[in-house]
Amino acid sequence: MRIAVNTRLLLKDKLEGIGWYTYETLSRIVKSHPEHEFYFLFDRPYSKEFIFEKNVHPVVISPPTRHPILWYIWFEWRIPKILRKINADVFLSPDGFLSLKSNIPSIAVIHDINFKHHPKNLKFIHRIFYNYFFKKYAKKASRIVTVSEYSKQDICNSYNIDASKIDLSLNGVNSNFHPIGLQDQIATRNKYSDSKDYFIFVGALHPRKNILRLLLAFDAFKAETKSSNKLLIVGAKMWWNNDLKKCFENLTYKEDIIFTGRKNTEELNQLYSSALALCYVPYFEGFGMPIIEAMKCACPVITSNVSAMPEVAGDAALLVNPFEIKEITDAMTKLNANSELRAELSSRGQIHSQHFNWNTTAIALWESIEKVMNRC
Repeated sequence: MRIAVNTRLLLKDKLEGIGWYTYETLSRIVKSHPEHEFYFLFDRPYSKEFIFEKNVHPVVISPPTRHPILWYIWFEWRIPKILRKINADVFLSPDGFLSLKSNIPSIAVIHDINFKHHPKNLKFIHRIFYNYFFKKYAKKASRIVTVSEYSKQDICNSYNIDASKIDLSLNGVNSNFHPIGLQDQIATRNKYSDSKDYFIFVGALHPRKNILRLLLAFDAFKAETKSSNKLLIVGAKMWWNNDLKKCFENLTYKEDIIFTGRKNTEELNQLYSSALALCYVPYFEGFGMPIIEAMKCACPVITSNVSAMPEVAGDAALLVNPFEIKEITDAMTKLNANSELRAELSSRGQIHSQHFNWNTTAIALWESIEKVMNRC
């Protein structure tokens, strides 16, 4: 079989959540199935590290998809022609985008539909595109794959999709994440937080990540406890807007908030492992990768009690209402003061994180591909 894959999010040194899903699953699938040919469809020059095996054939298709108009051109004009040219049997799209003009059996991995529930977080043209096309993609797909039971039910209910059409392929966690020794923790704190204990947030500063309330909660925590703790924000500042800027400038303890920018896996491992706790309180997630990454590093977790996060966290985290600043503050205060609770959550988290494995994720995705291929 010839399997064409949308790999436009395989970007060197810029892998985000869906990019990591694409990388981790495909690197395993192509190695496990040398009997099939895989055509990786890139929208710009690619890194050779993404050509995992000899049965992977890279195809660069212009234009780079940096805008909804270019998304439309790429998926509705360029992709159908390429699929016909390579005589593809199946089209797999790990970011959920499909081509409505192609008749090739297609699999859409729809991680979540946050844009439906929080449209104002997106630019107007992005909002229009997502809400118009993803409903059509869901109907068009031969099969849909998603990463949590929450997202599965959300897609079913929002788009009137039969649950039997949707398969689960839960996210895994990078095997390189692990706890580190005390001396390495001390060295990490010396490097990043002026030797002080710190809470950590990991992720893009997107509005739904709820950074504004996190900042306010940390400021209240500092005022109440008078502790020397810091807050590390690890992620790109691309969504830094006027509301966040104004909030930050008005904080009493803004000097104790450290923006580190993006970090690679090794650096993230050190940061998670040396933190007092992860404080990850978005108001919507289809999964929430940092929850499991932190648990793998024996880092206690505070996370939200909405969308997929309770499902992902299980009984190994403190759950809070992300819209209630006081609940976030109280959870920080509780963990800061209670070393036994931190140890308990650390232990539970390490056990719980073992349920999330990229090998299992890849196998589940492949089973969905097989279901489609068997109908071809």
